[in-house]
Amino acid sequence: MSEKCNAMTEGIEKFIRPDLAGFGGYVANKAPENLALASKKIIKLDANENPYGASPRTLKALAGYKDWHIYPDAGQVSLRKQLADYTGMDADCIVATSGSDELIDELLRLFLAPGDEVIDCVPTFEMYRLYTILNHGKVIEVARHNDFTVNVTAVKSAITPRTKLIVVANPNAPTGTITLQKAIVELAETGLPLLVDEAYYEFCGETVVPLMKKYGNLMVSRTFSKWAGLAGLRIGYGILPRKIAGYLMRTKSPYNVTIAAMVAAIETLKDRDYLMQNVKKIIAERDRVFRELRQISWLRPLPSQANFILCLVIQGNASRIQQSLQEEGVFIRYVDQPLLPNCIRIGIGKPEENDIVLKKLRELGGT
Repeated sequence: MSEKCNAMTEGIEKFIRPDLAGFGGYVANKAPENLALASKKIIKLDANENPYGASPRTLKALAGYKDWHIYPDAGQVSLRKQLADYTGMDADCIVATSGSDELIDELLRLFLAPGDEVIDCVPTFEMYRLYTILNHGKVIEVARHNDFTVNVTAVKSAITPRTKLIVVANPNAPTGTITLQKAIVELAETGLPLLVDEAYYEFCGETVVPLMKKYGNLMVSRTFSKWAGLAGLRIGYGILPRKIAGYLMRTKSPYNVTIAAMVAAIETLKDRDYLMQNVKKIIAERDRVFRELRQISWLRPLPSQANFILCLVIQGNASRIQQSLQEEGVFIRYVDQPLLPNCIRIGIGKPEENDIVLKKLRELGGT
């Protein structure tokens, strides 16, 4: 079958965009079910997912839904109304997307002409860079300070007539670092479109949404993947200036959010008290795990305001450590970037899962 596919596509590659011929793409985590593992017990802490999953109310609504044969509401009326209540912003300033990744892609498509620039505060979420390239833009990387806070002075110095967007993850991924509102204000005062990615907002409680009433160039992206346990349904949203939201509602795919994701998000927003109790558990575990990790001499964990902890491996090989744990059914993330070499990132699971990870790390001793 593969030979037939190769024969059918022979020669077609010459029509591919030259700038994408060597495009590597995002390195996603491997699904445990596709790996041959000695352990049948899987502890999956490599993608910052919520270990407690969706709320019972959400699961009940999905199980009882009957109209799967009907397209979802392209106008997202009910969902946008619920999100307006949650965010304190008007419904026509909100657009739901298939994960917050899609929102980033849609915004870049809206703002970028070929060769336009996006300022990316590195190290940070890799998809900002990848979506910029896919949308014919040029990535301008500005290194963060040594404590991984945004270097506002360097960002402002990097601005050119071709700069169309500044992106800041807050808290940052993969470091978990918070950007203070003072820095956000200074960036917003440049007048350039500024996207603040608040994917981990519920774990830190800090948001720049109130600033949007003053700064008409400020945009916020959020997701249901982390706090609400809906990663598999792919549902996110943007809080945007009214006119930008209007543009996105016209340029997005008509049925970009599935009916399952829409039902789940609406019921999630009606069950916030339950879900925020789980968020509090994760925060408490994050702080406990951080204290325990600091006792491991060959690791240097970074303080985090998200649902994960990044550790610099100061003795040993991070890749081998990640692989050793994976072979025993424990999944964490290996991170190796120019400004973050030899690191591991550990998502926060349930207490018993975290205890197993800590035990295995102590046993490895900086392999």
